[in-house]
Amino acid sequence: MKIKIINKSGFELPQYKTKGSAGFDIRALIPTSDTYFLKPHKQVNLHTGLYVQIPNDYELQIRGRSGNAMEYGISVTQGVGTIDSDYTGEINIFLTNHGEENFIIKHGDRVAQGIIAPIVQAEWVEVDKLDKTERGEDGMGSTGRS
Repeated sequence: MKIKIINKSGFELPQYKTKGSAGFDIRALIPTSDTYFLKPHKQVNLHTGLYVQIPNDYELQIRGRSGNAMEYGISVTQGVGTIDSDYTGEINIFLTNHGEENFIIKHGDRVAQGIIAPIVQAEWVEVDKLDKTERGEDGMGSTGRS
């Protein structure tokens, strides 16, 4: 799939590191200095310098990097960010530091990953009751009980 991209970051285009990679790395653009310190329990909005045009019926998901989460407690603030097909502004990355130490972000660091995914828009059908299922209204933890 071809995706139109404007790259104002000064870095190479995003890349998949292996043939089996689902996500591509997204780098931090820190124009005022070479380093940013994300303090514990704080958030930051990072620029990327990337602008994309996602085809209709697709989204660009912004996800955290597992190494940053495991080693430093860093996550994408909203869990998973969504870039809709009709948004063509700059991609920003919102990170939260759940750790107890400053997280150092340098200009060009890989701070998130992007995944192109198909979407389906629902057509809502209002009804008075839902069909019976095996699970019914049994909620959280109900499928793990003996």
